[in-house]
Amino acid sequence: MTDTAARATSVVAPVRVRRRLHGGGPRAGTVAAFLTPFFLPFLLFYLVPVGYALWQSLRVVRRTGGQYGTSYTAFGGFEQYGQVLRNTEFWSSIGRIGLFGVVQVPVMLFVALIIALLLDTPLLRLKAFFRITAFMPYAVPGVIAAIMWSYLYSPQLSPVVDLLNGVGLKPDFLGPGAVLWSTANVSTWLWTGYNMLIMFSALQSIPQELYEAAKIDGASNWTIAWRVKVPIIAPSIVLTSVFSIIGTLQLYAEPAVLRQISSNIPSTFTPNMLAYTVASGNNYQQAAAISVVIAVITFVLSFGFMRLTAKRAGL
Repeated sequence: MTDTAARATSVVAPVRVRRRLHGGGPRAGTVAAFLTPFFLPFLLFYLVPVGYALWQSLRVVRRTGGQYGTSYTAFGGFEQYGQVLRNTEFWSSIGRIGLFGVVQVPVMLFVALIIALLLDTPLLRLKAFFRITAFMPYAVPGVIAAIMWSYLYSPQLSPVVDLLNGVGLKPDFLGPGAVLWSTANVSTWLWTGYNMLIMFSALQSIPQELYEAAKIDGASNWTIAWRVKVPIIAPSIVLTSVFSIIGTLQLYAEPAVLRQISSNIPSTFTPNMLAYTVASGNNYQQAAAISVVIAVITFVLSFGFMRLTAKRAGL
């Protein structure tokens, strides 16, 4: 019986292999049916607009018969990019948003890390309540959040300003020296909970045995937090940093709303606002070029940050 079973197995096994190779796996039509709901919107609403923006950035507007002649578009190569790189307002917005990111991103991520570590400690009660409370600002749309904070910043409406004036302080949250940091405060309030949730999820995946071993070695909760937890969730911190760099260069809603109540925020305050302003003047080609340059800068900074952190980690 043993020899018979072995021979049967030797005959059936190749048949099973052939079935797996030729007909046992998922068919191409089935795979396409599952992937189409993702790739079709990705193609229509991402790749096509990106390709169209690239094409527009290579076009220029020409006129026949002088300044008031008939206009037409023609292929201009990198002419639009040259104008962008010579535009002082563009570089001013890049410098402004660079200063914004250098200060706001580390502060926001540090606060998010502290909250995540506090929520992960066994000494804290009502964790679900505090987690929802910290994450709740992220559920507020950016425009609504900016309107809320503009009410708190306005000297005519804000109870906070009235309270500070009553104790002898004269804050000017929308002044030329403070409006950038008022905008940073809105972004920090909005996105800290989102980054905290990513870090907290990473903390939840750490095996409890590591904490028990550290406690056996005499480590305190503080030591466990900074010597065990933070190094393990370093990839999550890098991920949130990359997201924050990308979001910083895309900043638009908050300063655009605050601009309605402050004359210290020009229409070229951020690179995205500059692109919108240029497009509003019907110069779509240069606006497309500005958008492409912003995308390239975003890619370089994000990829450079990832490479830098990978080298320090020895990866």
